[in-house]
Amino acid sequence: MSCGPSRVSRIGGKDVLGISKGRARVYNRSKGTLLASCAWIADSFAARLVGLLGTKGLDEGQGLWLVPSNSIHTIGMRFPIDVVMLSRSSTVVAVRESVRPNSILWPNIRARSILELPANSIASTRTECGDSLRIETTET
Repeated sequence: MSCGPSRVSRIGGKDVLGISKGRARVYNRSKGTLLASCAWIADSFAARLVGLLGTKGLDEGQGLWLVPSNSIHTIGMRFPIDVVMLSRSSTVVAVRESVRPNSILWPNIRARSILELPANSIASTRTECGDSLRIETTET
């Protein structure tokens, strides 16, 4: 399995849409489960704005971590995603399962970052509000 969404063009150490070279592994400490073995980190305005647009989907274990962010849209996307909203201390403050394409999730004032995952990830990891996540970042 490759790391990150199905988008491989790179320019100057960044993917074409501005996503950084950094990757993250995301664990649910409260449940002892792995949410993402390889999540891209979208840490620029352009990367957060575009997000997963132009991708064909996410494989199990993949994801996109938007930092900082407290709202998302799926306008123009072709597949549903699960969304986990996190506080500054990586506590889950909201979850949305199987968010359909062309949706808008309005700002959550408690959220400081958002994790976008393949549909059914929340259910399969039993992730819920109040869970504590551990995010380990690496440079690839």
